[in-house]
Amino acid sequence: MTARVLDGKRVAASVLDGVRARVEQCRTHGVHATLAVVLVGEDPASAIYVRNKGKRAAEVGIRTLDEHLPASTTTEALLELVERLNRTPDVDGILVQLPLPAGVETERVLLAIDPAKDVDGFHPDNLGRLMIGQPRFVPCTPQGCMLLLAEADVPLRGRRALVIGRSNIVGRPMAQLLLHADATVIMAHSRTADLRAEVEAADIVVAAVGRPELVRGAWIKPGAVVIDVGMNRLPDGRLVGDVEYAAAAERAAAITPVPGGVGPMTIACLLANVALAAERRVPA
Repeated sequence: MTARVLDGKRVAASVLDGVRARVEQCRTHGVHATLAVVLVGEDPASAIYVRNKGKRAAEVGIRTLDEHLPASTTTEALLELVERLNRTPDVDGILVQLPLPAGVETERVLLAIDPAKDVDGFHPDNLGRLMIGQPRFVPCTPQGCMLLLAEADVPLRGRRALVIGRSNIVGRPMAQLLLHADATVIMAHSRTADLRAEVEAADIVVAAVGRPELVRGAWIKPGAVVIDVGMNRLPDGRLVGDVEYAAAAERAAAITPVPGGVGPMTIACLLANVALAAERRVPA
């Protein structure tokens, strides 16, 4: 068996086409979708992410407001900026690029973002809404994973889905989305006693732990679907996921590559959330 490769770039392009049309429709009502992007410090990876998000936003007609602050910025100064953006009526979404420099209280900053502008979906209000099945914004990476599963016509109802990783950004919301789709969800993490046994029993594996090739290809159940959220750079410069790709692809029915799988979907879903926020600003 050779797995079908789930092409995140292709699916993301389709999502962005839809976002572009929605943004254009908003403009016919005098609403210009706008995303404020806050970057604190000089982390190279964060700068690349911000640049890529800005480029994709421009391609679909979303205006970006870039706020670049020095690494010496205090929590209070950052909170003041967030509050100003909260009060700016034509800002639809606020994205604070993570990680923040040491000394900045990340949780306070994320809690300060107006939940109606929290297009990342990280605010407890939005995570709580997701849990009860009434989401305002779905976190971008889990949303992208679900779109990839849907595009591949992967049946979820009654299937055993394993989510490896329990972060509030990916693991926990991913589990909620799978539950809402009627999957039987198992969560694994650093203290799981026998990860191999859990992987071997899973029909769907979502790996989001940030440990290179933690999941060995030989563990994958024949015919399972593998969604690899990991993005890890090895000492030799290669990018690999959390799953041993080549071996897993010999057993899985479908698998996401790294790079080119989940990554492009995350940005596309972020911009879809911005479009959704802008639509809510359109006069009734």
